[in-house]
Amino acid sequence: MVDVLDPFQVQAIQYIKEGYSVIVSAPTGAGKTVIAEEVMKDSLREGRGVVYTAPIKALSNQKFRDFSRLFPDKVGIITGDVSINPESPLLIMTTEIFRNHILESSSRLLDKSWVIFDEIHYLDDIERGTVWEESLILLPSHMKFLALSATIPNVHSLAEWLRSIHHFPVKEIVEKKRPVPLRFYFQFQNEIYRSFKKVEKVLYGFDYLKRNAPNRTTTLVKRLKEMERIPAIYFAFSRKKCEELAYEMERFDFLDRDSSRKVEEFVNELGEKLNLLGHPYFERVKSLACHGIAFHHAGVLPSLKEIIERLFSSGFIKVIFTTETFALGINMPARTVCFDDLVKSTGKGKRPLKVREFHQMAGRAGRRGKDKEGFVYSRVNPFHINAWELKKILYGRAEPVRSQFNASYGTTLNLYQKHQDALLEIYPLSFHYHQQQKRGKIRGLQLLKNRVSLLKDLSYIKEGKLTAKGKFSSQLFGYELIFGELFEEGLLDNLSPVELTVLISSIVFEGRKRDRPPSLPSWVKEMKEKLEELVRHLRSKERRYRLHPLTKKPNFFLVPAVIAWMEGKEFSELTKKVKVDEGELIRNFRMCIQVLRDILKTESPASLQESASEALHKIKKGIVDAEEELREITSLPEIA
Repeated sequence: MVDVLDPFQVQAIQYIKEGYSVIVSAPTGAGKTVIAEEVMKDSLREGRGVVYTAPIKALSNQKFRDFSRLFPDKVGIITGDVSINPESPLLIMTTEIFRNHILESSSRLLDKSWVIFDEIHYLDDIERGTVWEESLILLPSHMKFLALSATIPNVHSLAEWLRSIHHFPVKEIVEKKRPVPLRFYFQFQNEIYRSFKKVEKVLYGFDYLKRNAPNRTTTLVKRLKEMERIPAIYFAFSRKKCEELAYEMERFDFLDRDSSRKVEEFVNELGEKLNLLGHPYFERVKSLACHGIAFHHAGVLPSLKEIIERLFSSGFIKVIFTTETFALGINMPARTVCFDDLVKSTGKGKRPLKVREFHQMAGRAGRRGKDKEGFVYSRVNPFHINAWELKKILYGRAEPVRSQFNASYGTTLNLYQKHQDALLEIYPLSFHYHQQQKRGKIRGLQLLKNRVSLLKDLSYIKEGKLTAKGKFSSQLFGYELIFGELFEEGLLDNLSPVELTVLISSIVFEGRKRDRPPSLPSWVKEMKEKLEELVRHLRSKERRYRLHPLTKKPNFFLVPAVIAWMEGKEFSELTKKVKVDEGELIRNFRMCIQVLRDILKTESPASLQESASEALHKIKKGIVDAEEELREITSLPEIA
């Protein structure tokens, strides 16, 4: 904890001690975690438990390590693929796991008096925001909450909604001032500008036909080095670009000989303990790190990312090229933040960064207690962005949080089991209902009615109760209908462990359109045909009931790697079979582990239980075993 608290921190802590639930909206890097730590201290001192939820597993893992140092022997973690000390008074969870605890058995939370929601603005994430909303709507009555957020303009509306559904006092804290002010710079036509007005002027007058001097990363990084504005976080919006830029920078030496030697010794020590020696990616990461350079993205092995993060936080990585997930709560501030571009690709094409996205990332610049100011460099490409869009990103009002409430099939089934058709009364408690006009409220309620109708049509619900497949599916959040239909047709009963894992992998894997399907064994082709036919049927039903998003189509792209791993092949051989990043492959395997664990919690035939248990044993090993990896990482030494 910092020695002197800011007024907003003092006020938030005072409200907490007085028994209020609290929402805190403050800029990135302002010190919101200090407030969370105070909740933990007070609760543990008084013999009460706390749940800390985070939006991503990487952040959950980091918080587990951080809080384990602060509160030895008091911390546990439960994510889809990790369960360490689950009976601990301070429990780290992903928000999905917390929601599932509430729905499946809220009695497991009776000893927890507080829940801390980190990154509460995730409420408006299209894919996962509903989980935050469900957790808040269904929050057990004995629990208070602390909600932490980057700056959001409609925090008052959020607090108003929560007060209306829980009828307990909720206080809001809004801090707009950054502890370390930011200075903005621009790279345009390979020149560095301090004045936005000057950039705006040249943008308006830019001659697209006659002049095109591309921005060079080396020019920018050389300037940062000369002006002693490192360490720097450089955000690029593709994994490939992060790696390319890092290798391009290898001509720079940011470390002296002694520091480079320390880095090499440290990386080798951790590489040996994490079984990474000789791994191609490991050697590349080590080579860059000895120059004070790194890249960091979801495709990098989790254990390698841990090494990179430790080097960065210890000051040995001077420039890190990373995707935007690095800005999401991970405590890695720098003196400078750079944007490779102000436009990002989405599933629907390219768009300018949102104001909140930009400031979430830019907020990593300026280290509290170390820097008097932080520096933000934006590379401006006139073919990607115009002057008006640039001004809006920099100085526009942050976008309000908008509800994405769309109760999942799993949530609907669990609520129906407890409340039957009265579950429709849940919707008026949502933030979505709170934000909508009359027509939007009618549509929102109809959507939930349609979901219940579909579940009845498909016999997940009969005569006011869940059927056997309804109960089975209620445990498999995210993939309820696919597994429900497979369960009912008996297609899961006699699968071998390899067959079951291949099936699960195809259901959970999020492929890309450009992925070319691999050559598949005949038994996989047969499975693929049946699964695709089943999904077509489900999507047809969903369209009829006007439900969205539609059940995800299966993707068998990783099958050769899955089979090889289950048959005992070395991990290094797997990426030769499928062209996919190692980190992505591990993520898929760990998602399979999560589903296998969920299946083992269901009431299902003994043959399926046996196959799932054996499959779990075969897949959860070595580099894929997230639990063992986290235990190992937590015990690793810090760099000297």
